[in-house]
Amino acid sequence: MLTEKKPTQFSPLALAYIGDGVYELFVRTKVIEEHENLPAGKLHKTTVRYVKAEAQARSLDALMPILTEDEIAVFKRGRNTKLNTVAKNASLTDYRKATGFEAVIGFLYIAGEEERLQELMNIAYENALDK
Repeated sequence: MLTEKKPTQFSPLALAYIGDGVYELFVRTKVIEEHENLPAGKLHKTTVRYVKAEAQARSLDALMPILTEDEIAVFKRGRNTKLNTVAKNASLTDYRKATGFEAVIGFLYIAGEEERLQELMNIAYENALDK
């Protein structure tokens, strides 16, 4: 376990904060595996396509049918949290979904649920882009 605190003791925004970092590192790793010879700027642009709010909202839609009750509860807490800012290139709906998605990722990371975390992040990655 990462911390002595239980994941449920963290605020939804704290879970989303750590989840954002965990998911971005996951995506960066996948992008480098798939496009190792791209210059850093192009790697970054490719990564952004997967981690922007719109992509995370799309990923969340694909994950909803397989989320557990606990994961859905964490998602809803994250989605419904009062937000002080909104991404400049995202709708409020997508931004809220993305915050809920990141909260789930953070929750699983802090809980040490590595296998489940990898499963959901792989599905999210596969569904992030508009095909």
